[in-house]
Amino acid sequence: MSSNHDHSLIGFGTIAVHAGQEPEKWDSNQVVAPISLSTTYKWERAGEKPNHTYSRSSNPTREALQQCLAALEKAKYATVYSSGVAAGMAALNLLQAGDHFVVDSGSYGGTLRYMKDICVGKHGLLSTVTDFLDYEHFAEEIKENTKLVFFETPTNPMLNIIDISKVVRIVKEKNPKILVVVDNTFASPYFQNPLSHGADIVVHSMSKYINGHSDVVMGAVMTNYPEIHQELRRIQNVGGSIPSPFDCWLALRGIKTLHLRMEKHAQNVKILAEYLEKHDGVEKLVCVALPSHPHFELNNRQASGAPGLISLFVKGGLEKATCFLNSLKIFTCAESLGGVESLAAHPSQMSHKELSREERERLGIKDHLVRLSVGIEDHRDLIADLEQAFKKVQEL
Repeated sequence: MSSNHDHSLIGFGTIAVHAGQEPEKWDSNQVVAPISLSTTYKWERAGEKPNHTYSRSSNPTREALQQCLAALEKAKYATVYSSGVAAGMAALNLLQAGDHFVVDSGSYGGTLRYMKDICVGKHGLLSTVTDFLDYEHFAEEIKENTKLVFFETPTNPMLNIIDISKVVRIVKEKNPKILVVVDNTFASPYFQNPLSHGADIVVHSMSKYINGHSDVVMGAVMTNYPEIHQELRRIQNVGGSIPSPFDCWLALRGIKTLHLRMEKHAQNVKILAEYLEKHDGVEKLVCVALPSHPHFELNNRQASGAPGLISLFVKGGLEKATCFLNSLKIFTCAESLGGVESLAAHPSQMSHKELSREERERLGIKDHLVRLSVGIEDHRDLIADLEQAFKKVQEL
């Protein structure tokens, strides 16, 4: 759906609260967008199609969400789907059997699994998985039949930063028609807008920072190209992978505080990362907010901030990493990220368990790696929780 927000609005927070949600759009001038639960809509006259006909095809609450998302990502168009994986699936469904795509090896495990098992395994697409940080080798993997490249930045869970503009330049010099797709889930539209760096399509798992409350599973795809948008809308309608009106309403509600939450995530993660970087129980720490991150300067050029994520290697191997996770009290051991509550995950046993040990080692995902999603709680309580968990580790 195209964004028709007031283009005089320039502040992210104002857009988040108002875009696509003008009271004049609704009966009774409702300030809050209503939840439109109807599955079907009246035709005033046969042959005169109304704005909405059937809720799988379009829905007023979903339309408001799509308009708001497009405005936040500085895009003309947005479509939402029932999950982040479904959003990535929609982007890949732009391809046809025999087409080739290149994907970064650091992409989300669920995305890679879909690509391998379904796109290549069942739909006849051809793929190359490679490290996009090796820009020269990446360029060599682009073939005559390459139609799309896919990567996320920051990556999961190693938090590498890929230069979006550089990838776009490499790809477009090879073939201007190749689509560049960027998964912007970790940075969120608040910190990073890949379309502004030349990307053609942006994908989000809205279950993470955009919704921000760990109560909605949803995905989104944004673009500035009407022909791509029309095909994405057709895939949304024909495929039927749509979120419910209630989930769309929840996401709209979550978006209203996105700018506030991201600022708090960024403040907390910097404080915790500085504490952990000096801790005797940490073998190695990766956090985009710290100058010690190898791509710190690139992220400062490409984005306006760092997400609330830390990848740390607990000194002492798997046993001590497991003890550390099991001892946390405020941090909850759970998959996902980006919610208001702090979470701790063990990638080798959770999100990337289906990869072989060799594949995980190649990606740097070792058994003593722990990923922290730093929430918006008081940082003093979070540090105290980490400290007591390290004390339990020392008692082993």
